[in-house]
Amino acid sequence: QVQLRESGGGLVQAGDSLRLSCIASGNTINSYDVGWFRQTPGQEREFVAVIDYEGENTAYADSVRGRSTISRDHAMNTVYLQMSDLEPEDTAIYFCAVTFQYPSASASNYRYWGQGTQVTVSA
Repeated sequence: QVQLRESGGGLVQAGDSLRLSCIASGNTINSYDVGWFRQTPGQEREFVAVIDYEGENTAYADSVRGRSTISRDHAMNTVYLQMSDLEPEDTAIYFCAVTFQYPSASASNYRYWGQGTQVTVSA
């Protein structure tokens, strides 16, 4: 069974950058596509980005495209989300999860969700 743990969130100012990490344990995620989602109170989880299992293909939500880069390190069993030029609208809890259905943007196609990491962007 795969366990995922997100880290790297925090309180930043608009225009700042953050790198989120999705660290796997229990089993390798190297054969999975891995996605990032975010959620604000009262809202459904929103797709952010996904990377295929080889790390060669990526897809992004329109809201973050051009400001974010998803990448993975197979040796570290970790997927990263580099976010720059952050906006207050990026404030959310960020989650990672795995899928076999790249480039799905539907949370229902993902599993092994982590507990999330809070990102707060002040104006």
